[in-house]
Formats: sequence, structure tokens, C-alpha cells
Amino acid sequence: MGKHYKEILNDITTFILDIDGVLTDGTVLVTTSGELLRNMNIKDGYALKTAIDKGYTICIISGGSNDGVRLRLEGLGIKEIHLGVKDKIQCLNTFLKQHSINPEHALYMGDDIPDYNVMQQVGLPACPQDAVPEIKAISKYISHKNGGNGAVRDVIEQTLKVQGNWMQNFSAKYD
Repeated sequence: MGKHYKEILNDITTFILDIDGVLTDGTVLVTTSGELLRNMNIKDGYALKTAIDKGYTICIISGGSNDGVRLRLEGLGIKEIHLGVKDKIQCLNTFLKQHSINPEHALYMGDDIPDYNVMQQVGLPACPQDAVPEIKAISKYISHKNGGNGAVRDVIEQTLKVQGNWMQNFSAKYD
């Protein structure tokens, strides 16, 4: 039996994420001009920005391509944004090598079949609650949140809390 996912969280330095079904709810609104609009969760954005500010590496690897999504992610400070990726394993391996990241220290969150092989290359494969059964079967952590509805916030917050990096600079005052 392998390590419990909470033990693995201690080693995570890098979050690698799919977009559709992970950072979005997997639905697209098609406009009359053919533009595809996606929903993203503001709480996921806060967690991503917090992780970057604390020195974690964030990488986006997606088969889809959308300029609005790219702008949003760039606005959060994410530098490694790989869209329109045909071979996710090659993209992952290149990214890990360029940044000298041990795959055991990476968490990959995916939700569907295109994520299957790449998820098996990292220390902590994770997925949203509404991922397909094949992805749930290989995930060491299944969030209680759906994609686009806080699943990314869930894994980032848990990791930062385990490592003592969540809400360090806030002093809660209760009267």
C-alpha cells in the first residue's frame, strides 16, 4: 500500500492542471459568433495566486485553446501555460526537465481520458468529484468539489495548510 495522499502533500512543490473540467465546469456557452465561453471559479484563482506568491510552481497543460482563459491565467501570474497540447506526456516531461522538478513532487489534476497517461507520471494524481470513472480509479485524491467549482482551491489549500503556508500573514481576530 502506498502513502496516504495527506503524506504526499508534504512533498508537493508543483501543481499541474488541465483546464476544461478542472479549472472550468466543463461546459461551454457557444455565442452566435461561435466563441466558446467558459466559467472559472474566483476561489480557484485566489488559491493559484496564493500558491505562486508562496513560491510554488503552477503549470497548465490543456488540449483546448482559448485566449480568454490564457489572459485570466496570465493575470494570476501563471507563466507556464501550454494550450492546444497534443501530447501531454511530452509537454509534462519537457516542463519538469526545464525546471528541474522531480515528478514525485508534482500534483496533476485532470478529469477525463486525455489526462489518464500523464496523471500516472506524477507523485499525486488528483481529480475533481465529477471526473470520469477511469480518472477517479487512478487518482490518489478525489476532491469533494466539482471541476470549476473549487476542486483546484481544495487541493492547493490542503497542500499549503499541510506545509504551513496557508493564511500565514493573516491574524484572525475573534471577539
